[in-house]
Amino acid sequence: MKNDDRPPETPATQFLHKHGIAHSNHLYPYEEHGGTKVSSRTLNVAEHSVVKTLVMEDENKKPLLVLMHGDHKVSTKELARQFGVKKIAPCTADDARRHTGYMVGGCSPFGTKKQLPLCMEKTILDLPLIYINGGQRGYLVGVHPHDILRVLQPKIVECRLA
Repeated sequence: MKNDDRPPETPATQFLHKHGIAHSNHLYPYEEHGGTKVSSRTLNVAEHSVVKTLVMEDENKKPLLVLMHGDHKVSTKELARQFGVKKIAPCTADDARRHTGYMVGGCSPFGTKKQLPLCMEKTILDLPLIYINGGQRGYLVGVHPHDILRVLQPKIVECRLA
């Protein structure tokens, strides 16, 4: 890697190093509102294996993180049912940054500002490798989903929409 291609050091990468989680680094040119379609195309990986970190909140404004395949949406109704709350909806960008320390588009489940409840779509565990945000826009890390399970201990949920 050339110096200008060196992966960034973020709270997420510091967390990965601290917990001994092996990962690969994948930089790509970030596009506003490009989402997982852009990152998967640029990195030449299936969008299904690019996992987005979504910051949501319940009706009492209690935040939580949701890990979902890039090519699927979250059924917030089903997620609320599984959490035993009336409603779950996405946070505002400002609230997401306040809770996690990350900008929308660069949100990672690793090294968040506050420890938040985390849930992961069950079928993510079927993948041998996932690409998830490394704590900065335009930067994904490749990790084994079972390392997320082991270190972050998310609640496993079934809440994906096509």
